[in-house]
Amino acid sequence: MSLDPRTPCLVGVAQHTVRDQPGPEPLDLWELAAREAAADAGVPGLLERLDSVQVVYTESWQYDDPAARLAERLKADPRHRVYSTVSGTAPQTLLGTAAAAIAAGEMDAALVAGAEALATRKVLRRAGERPAWSHRAHPKPPYGWERPPHPDELAHELFLPVHTYPIMETARRAAAGESVEDEFRRRGRMMAPMTRVAAANPHAWSRAARTPEELVTPSADNRFVGWPYTRRTVALAEVDQAAAAIMVSTGLADRLGIARDRRIYLRGWAYAEDTWEVAARPVMGASPAMAAAARHAFARAGLGADDLGALDLYSCFAVALRAACAATGIDPLDPRGLTVTGGLPYAGAPVSVYVLHSTAAMAERLRAAPGHGLVTGVGMHLTKHTYAVWSTEPGEAFGAGPGGGSGNGTGAGLAGLRNAAGPVHTAEPVPIAGLYEGTATVAGYTVAHGRDGGAERGILVVDLPGRARAHAHVRDPGLIAEAEAAELVGREVRLVPDGPVNVATY
Repeated sequence: MSLDPRTPCLVGVAQHTVRDQPGPEPLDLWELAAREAAADAGVPGLLERLDSVQVVYTESWQYDDPAARLAERLKADPRHRVYSTVSGTAPQTLLGTAAAAIAAGEMDAALVAGAEALATRKVLRRAGERPAWSHRAHPKPPYGWERPPHPDELAHELFLPVHTYPIMETARRAAAGESVEDEFRRRGRMMAPMTRVAAANPHAWSRAARTPEELVTPSADNRFVGWPYTRRTVALAEVDQAAAAIMVSTGLADRLGIARDRRIYLRGWAYAEDTWEVAARPVMGASPAMAAAARHAFARAGLGADDLGALDLYSCFAVALRAACAATGIDPLDPRGLTVTGGLPYAGAPVSVYVLHSTAAMAERLRAAPGHGLVTGVGMHLTKHTYAVWSTEPGEAFGAGPGGGSGNGTGAGLAGLRNAAGPVHTAEPVPIAGLYEGTATVAGYTVAHGRDGGAERGILVVDLPGRARAHAHVRDPGLIAEAEAAELVGREVRLVPDGPVNVATY
C-alpha cells in the first residue's frame, strides 16, 4: 500500500549550543538553526519552499515581527507566519498544527524554530551592559502568557515555577506516603541517570555526570531554591541554545528526493489541560490531564508505552517527571531512560523552546535505531500538556501497511492529525478564596530560599472548610524550620489576614 502524499514527515532537525558569551542574538540563532535543519534534510533549496515560518516565543528579546524577520533572513516568502505564546508545549503545538495543515493539503513545508540567549543576557547584566540587538519592538509588547497569575497568587508571591512546582511535589509526596527523606533519595536516583545522558550529549549545557547524592544534598553551590528542590534538580534556563525542525508532505519529500531514512513521522499526538492555578487543582500532586493526553496520543498512534524504544519526558521539575511516569505507566527507573537529551536541568531549559531540542534529539535517535519514541511537553504550572509519538514507520492508518504496535487504537491517520490540537481534557477548578481567618488544612507547601541559600518564607496552599482553597505565608523562623524538617501536609493551621496576605501559624 502506498503512503498518502499528504502524510507529514519531519525531514530536517538541528540543535545549536553557544558556549562562549556574549553570544549571538536570538534572530541570528533562529537563522543558524533553520539553515542547519535544512542542511540536515540533505537537499538544496528547501528553505525557499517554506509555506510556513513559525517561531517559539523568546524571553531574551522582544522583536517587532519575529516570524517575518526570520523569513527575511532566510529569503523565504511564506504565506503563513506564527509567533507563539509562552509555554513549554508551544513547540509541539506548532509542529502539530503544521502537520494538520499539511495533512489537509493547505501547505507542503513548514519550519519551526526557537532560541534563547539568556546566558548572554546574564553576562551583559553582570557587566552593567544591555544587549544592542536588532528590530526591537516599540512599544514593548505585553508578556507572552495566555493568562496572567491569579490576584491572590500575586499577593502571596506565588507565581514563579520554583515555588509552584515544589508545592505540588509536597502534595504528591504526602499522598504517596513518602517521608521527606524518601522523596530526596528517590529524586536523586531518578535524575542521576539523566546527567549521564547529558554528559554524552554534545548539545547539553551541563555535561557533568553526577551521583544521586550530589543532586539532592544542599551545599554552597547547590542551594535550595524552593524547598525541597535544590538547584541541580530544577530546569536550567540561563542558556544560549537554539533548535529548529522542518516538516514537509510526503509528496514534496518524494519530489525533492529526500532520503526515506531521514523521514520521521508524527504517528499521533494530544493536548490536555489541568488548571491554571496551583491552588485550583482538583488533585494537587497528580495530573489527570497528562493521563488523558497519554491515552489519546497512544490511541491515535496505534501504539502503547511498551512499543516505545526511547522516551523524553518533560523534566522541568521532579514532580512533572513523576506525574508523567505515573500517567504513562512508566517506572521512573525504566531501563530505556526518561530522556534522550539529558533533560531540562542538565541539557538546558531554553524556556519555551526545549521540546524542539527533545524532538530533534528524538529524530536523530530514531534514525539511528528505527522504531517509536515519545516526547512530552509541559506548560505553565503543570497546566498544559502535550504527548507526541514519533516513528520511523508512518503506520497503517496513513496508508503504509502494518506498522506494528500494541496500542488499543489502530491510529487515526491524517484525520487524527487534523483534529489533534483541541484539548482532550480540561480540569474543573477548585474555587480560590482570598483573605480568610480561621483554621485550615495544609494541602501543599514550599519554603522560598534566597540567593544566599537562606530560608525566607513559607508558602502554603490550604484546604478551607467546604471546597475552597486559599494561600498563606509562614513568617516565623521556627515554624519555617519545622516545615523543612517534618511533613506539613495534612497539618491544621490557623490563618489570620495581614494586609493582602494570609499569615499561617501552627
